[in-house]
Amino acid sequence: MSLHIALWQVAASAALLLVSIGLSWWLKLGLGREILVAGVRMTVQLLLVGLILAWVFALKQPLPVVAIGLVMTLLAAQASSARPKYRYRSLFLDSFVAIFGSSFLLTGLTLSAVLRIHPWFEPQYAVPILGMILGNSVTSVALGAERFTADLHARRGEVEGQLLLGATRWEAAHPLMATAVKTGMLPTLNSMTVMGIVSLPGMMTGQILAGESPQNAVHYQLVMMFVLAASSALGSLGVVLLAYHRLFDNRDRLRLERLGAERLRKPASRPG
Repeated sequence: MSLHIALWQVAASAALLLVSIGLSWWLKLGLGREILVAGVRMTVQLLLVGLILAWVFALKQPLPVVAIGLVMTLLAAQASSARPKYRYRSLFLDSFVAIFGSSFLLTGLTLSAVLRIHPWFEPQYAVPILGMILGNSVTSVALGAERFTADLHARRGEVEGQLLLGATRWEAAHPLMATAVKTGMLPTLNSMTVMGIVSLPGMMTGQILAGESPQNAVHYQLVMMFVLAASSALGSLGVVLLAYHRLFDNRDRLRLERLGAERLRKPASRPG
């Protein structure tokens, strides 16, 4: 049996933000306002999500579920494409394609083939599972794109030197692509390594608090971690491959001007 939490209890727990704000003031971190704004924003967003999900759960129709999934994916693509320092014009679109492809594919497989939910769009399962996969994909796609574009900018001479010596664009870019995909996968792999020993995952803890048996909660968590590992791999690989095709042309040339790197360089100082 789950424990009901009243709004006054939520408000009481919010007072714990004063600890972070106090430490920021004491150490002169300058984060007091940001902590307060983040707390208020999170509260408003989650309360709105709760109202929307209650409405969707009552409808039990596929179109609202798919619509919410698309909105979530658009917001995830916006968040991931805003992180890299070096961007190109179609980075948002590539992030959306990578996140949408990996998240919707794996959500569909999880609901229909693994958990065997009927109907497949059952909001109680579809929306939370898609949300977890999207949250994981945001990090993987952002890290993969950030690492690949930053390495291309930093190692431009090395890449162009290989191209001049006769290497194809794939041969010149492959080491950077492999490093970027690995970077995107590392957070999930690190979480899997310490899970159950150093930390108890959120989904498992939430189910236990809701009254689920520990064994079944563990089974759900294992399923989701395997799915999240796949989403991090597919998401980071997808965005890196798309970035590769954007930043190299069919004549095996590096088109770094599309990256905007030249605009990010500091202008040379004029002689006095």
